[in-house]
Amino acid sequence: MSKPIVFISHLRIKEGALDAYPQMQHEASAQLEADKPQTLAFLPYTSADRRHVTIVHVFADAASMDLHFEGAEQRSAAAYAVLVPEGWEIYGTPSSLVVDFMRNAAAASGVPLQVQPDNVAGFLRLARPTKR
Repeated sequence: MSKPIVFISHLRIKEGALDAYPQMQHEASAQLEADKPQTLAFLPYTSADRRHVTIVHVFADAASMDLHFEGAEQRSAAAYAVLVPEGWEIYGTPSSLVVDFMRNAAAASGVPLQVQPDNVAGFLRLARPTKR
């Protein structure tokens, strides 16, 4: 049985890019929603001081995450015009392609990558439960 994967990106907004960030993120979100239907969630959150961003991605399985990562180098290059990576976390078991990609990205950026592959229990609801 395939299990969901949660991927969390931690980023810092570059000095001077605080005003450019929201527009870039709205455009990126709309593009991902249109182009990556297998991505279940793409949820960016900013810190109270608007200097840090955490993006939560959710995938149904490793194959869905692989599809999301297609074109990631180009999307990342555009995002890095206003953002600086601070680290990544992966919960679940992605493909070796994704793990290698992220290890290389973490090494190149000098930031941590945490991978916790074993999901012990829990659930992911894809629809709201009906009221009884």
